[in-house]
This record gives sequence, structure tokens and C-alpha cells, in this order.
Amino acid sequence: MAGTARHDYEMKKKCDEKMKNTTDPVEKLRLQCLARGAKGIKGLGRSFRIMDDDNSKALEISEFKKGIHDYGIPMEDEDVRSLFAVFDKDGSGSISFDEFLNQLRPPMSQARKSLILQAFNKLDKTGDGLITVDDLKGTYDHKKHPKYMNGEWTEEQVFLDFLKSFDTPNEADGKVTKEEFINYYSGVSASIDSDVYFDLMMRSAWKL
Repeated sequence: MAGTARHDYEMKKKCDEKMKNTTDPVEKLRLQCLARGAKGIKGLGRSFRIMDDDNSKALEISEFKKGIHDYGIPMEDEDVRSLFAVFDKDGSGSISFDEFLNQLRPPMSQARKSLILQAFNKLDKTGDGLITVDDLKGTYDHKKHPKYMNGEWTEEQVFLDFLKSFDTPNEADGKVTKEEFINYYSGVSASIDSDVYFDLMMRSAWKL
């Protein structure tokens, strides 16, 4: 289940409007990501992860600048430096990747976070911290997919297409980590004001 096109459109409108009045560099980057729809923050996260060659889970200013640039977010060098300084609280010249994403995600209530984790844990049947095609069998109903119904796709193709909705274009690996799942749903959450509706949507989608 992915964020609908309508939600993405409404969110883009809302973000464009808010961007006119914000001077906070973190909020500005968050809005620019969310303006791309539910996958915006997840995509930026993936862009940074690709650059973390030594798997240190830390970013230096040059990597940070490259990640923002590669993801196509228009930002002056001065703004990038101010943004980096916000996250580099100890002045060490590098920032924690996880801390950066935690702060960038739109604020979510504990109830919403709990639902997202419940959904992930239900899908991750093997408990290895990844959702794969094997995990989806018996959990995600492929039979209602239009391309499966008309015989165009197999069950496996439906599952891979579903996993792709959490992946970044050209970087799809058929696996979804807990971090990617939370990043994706933090984007969906930002487009839904009502806690009741978010709760209903998650429960009906994942039969929680």
C-alpha cells in the first residue's frame, strides 16, 4: 500500500505554501523532501546511504553537500553549511546519519510510530529486519492487483512492484529495511492530518 497520488498532490501544495514562510533550514529541507511526495525523505536517506562507502553511518560536510545536490534539492552553499551546523552539535565536522534522518522526519505521535512498527514487524515474518518477497507471501494480498487479475503479472511480480514503492528509482533491491519503511510512512503520515484516519488506513491495509 503506497501513499495515494491525491495525498502526494495535497502534500506538495501544503509544502510549497509553507516554504514561502519558513526560514528554519531543517524545516526548509523537510518541506522540499515532502513536496516530492511520500517517498521524499526515504529517497534522500537512500541518497546519503549510497555515499557512506565506509559504512561509518556518519557524513562529512562534502558528502552532505553532494547528497543534497545529487538528490536534486536546490540549496545555496550557505544554507547547506547552516543546515550541517544544526546537526553537527559537537562541532566534530561530521554528523550521525541516523540522527539526521530522525530530525528530518516530520514529527509523528507515538501512536503513529507504534502502528508503523507493528506493520513492519507483521510483514517481517523471518524477523531479520528486512521485508522480502518471501515475507510478503500470505501477508500482502496480491490477488486484487489489477495486473495480476488480468493475467499480465505473476504473484512474484506483484510483490516486487510493491517493494519497489519503498525503494528509490534505479536503486531498487527487492528488500525493505525498517529505516526505509519508517521513512516512507513518515512521508505518508505528513500528508494525513487526522490520527483517526491514519490509524484506520494502517489497520485496514495491514490487518493489524
